[in-house]
Amino acid sequence: MHSLGQVRVKYYKRNVGWTMKSRYRFFCFTLTFVLVLCTAAQVSGSAGTDEKKAVSSIVQMIPAAVDMKETDGPGNLYALSAVLMDGDSGRVLYEKEGYTVRPNASTTKVMTCILALEKGSGDDYVMVSENAASQPEVKLNLKEGEQYYLEDLLYSLMLKSHNDTAVAIAEHIGGSVEGFAKMMNAKAKEIGCTNTHFVTPNGLDSADAGGIHQTTARDLALIMSYAVKNKAFLHITQTRDYSFSDITGKRQFSVHNANAFLDMTSDAISGKTGFTGNAGYCYVAACENEKRKFIISLLGCGWPNNKTYKWKDAMKLLEYGKANFHKETYWQEPEIPAIPVKDGTDESSGKESGKENQENSGRIFTETGTGFADVYINGQIQASDSDKKKQILLKEGEKITCHLRIEKNLTAPVKKGQKIGQVTFSLGELVLDNYFVTADRNIVKITYLWCANKVFHDFFH
Repeated sequence: MHSLGQVRVKYYKRNVGWTMKSRYRFFCFTLTFVLVLCTAAQVSGSAGTDEKKAVSSIVQMIPAAVDMKETDGPGNLYALSAVLMDGDSGRVLYEKEGYTVRPNASTTKVMTCILALEKGSGDDYVMVSENAASQPEVKLNLKEGEQYYLEDLLYSLMLKSHNDTAVAIAEHIGGSVEGFAKMMNAKAKEIGCTNTHFVTPNGLDSADAGGIHQTTARDLALIMSYAVKNKAFLHITQTRDYSFSDITGKRQFSVHNANAFLDMTSDAISGKTGFTGNAGYCYVAACENEKRKFIISLLGCGWPNNKTYKWKDAMKLLEYGKANFHKETYWQEPEIPAIPVKDGTDESSGKESGKENQENSGRIFTETGTGFADVYINGQIQASDSDKKKQILLKEGEKITCHLRIEKNLTAPVKKGQKIGQVTFSLGELVLDNYFVTADRNIVKITYLWCANKVFHDFFH
């Protein structure tokens, strides 16, 4: 006879006890199986990485670029070098020897003015040195020891192109003409000028150890494009007449704007003339028409007695721009494919992260049970709303090309924000913008520890 307690013990050993042992064996078998699969996947993944380390990519064109239709240019120009530029994008719309270096005379003073506006203050006291007072014509006839407000001298500089004024400003801002020239060259490089060397603040022909004072029509257009973004610069160069005195009030001056183009067309918003015997007549201008900004740059545009050639060339270029170029938003949304990530899983996989993540990201086996399923990651383009509204001047038949270069596959781990591709907008060989494509989330690497935790989580939950 067995007691009721003995019967219960035997029942437990026979039924419950053996069940726990079976579950333990199943757990060990499952863990071993997963670890073997994980090892195989890692070996396979590392082998693939060693075989092909080169970055793979795909390229999209949206839409395909089309050939430009040949149209007549602005016609014959007097200038040896000329450029018509999109003032917003910096794209050269037309050029005639636009990249040839030439002396540029007093158009130099555009750079002098913009540096003074950025580095100085309008109520600065400017002391006139002997060097400044001794500059050749055209000059305000400053006298050594006199003092002027910087703001007043900027009107003298830009409206009448006074050479003594330019040197007084340069010495005040840069400490010396040489020091100011270094600032000018640094600024030119910052703006994007590639073939410009400044020696003097007034543009008089000169040279130093760095070379001859010169620029190109393209670089000069870039400088003007930069300058007209400054409201104070625009106000000064649009002023028709200006009166001022030295600080003591003893000497009175009146200057009239020499930029006749302001009265030739309502589209003109700024400009600067220049002349030396070596440079010839030079001119740089900014014009606006129906929200289109055109920059006109002319070098070597005639010699005496051909002073009016620059106005004729400027008008030809302006009319050519207005007739042939329209403004267009060039953003195109590329289709970015999902990218498979080897040996990885979502960071939330195996955690209490909600039904969606458990169903989609928590799966580590394929439907056939033969291996690991790929995890996919999406790309995000790092472009702002303002970036997507950018516009450029285009001629009929021109198209913007969108190139998408992106990884075909990745290997875990992948961090959110990691660069996985690039979008490039271009017009022919001209690159307009580049934007990075980044990963939209974190992908962790599948390890032995992760597999163990995963099996434990699935088995006991």
